[in-house]
Amino acid sequence: MAEMGFWLLIAAINGLLAVALGAFGAHGLEGRLSAKDLATFETAVRYHMYHALALGLCAFASHGADIQQVTAAGSLFTLGIILFSGSLYLYSVRNWRPLVYVTPFGGLAFLAGWVMLALAACHLG
Repeated sequence: MAEMGFWLLIAAINGLLAVALGAFGAHGLEGRLSAKDLATFETAVRYHMYHALALGLCAFASHGADIQQVTAAGSLFTLGIILFSGSLYLYSVRNWRPLVYVTPFGGLAFLAGWVMLALAACHLG
């Protein structure tokens, strides 16, 4: 049960951050960023929220699935949020070009997280 509470907390924090950053992007960055940079920021928010919800799935999967696989999935989703969404947030606001090289590693972390969650689902009983 402790695992469930942990992943639900991480999901809730990330959901809150995604909503807050989305509101900031829509209201605080409009007119300050180019349309392309604003679209990049919105992509970061969208994937951040998708994976906040995926973290919520990890919370529920932790009750009955292989806990190591669930922990791996949650950790990979969190890493993906940091690398993928984080690099896109910073790139769109600061336009620091080297950050675009970090983004694909976040995408790979997301993919690996989904694989681990699928493996955990195979062990639900």
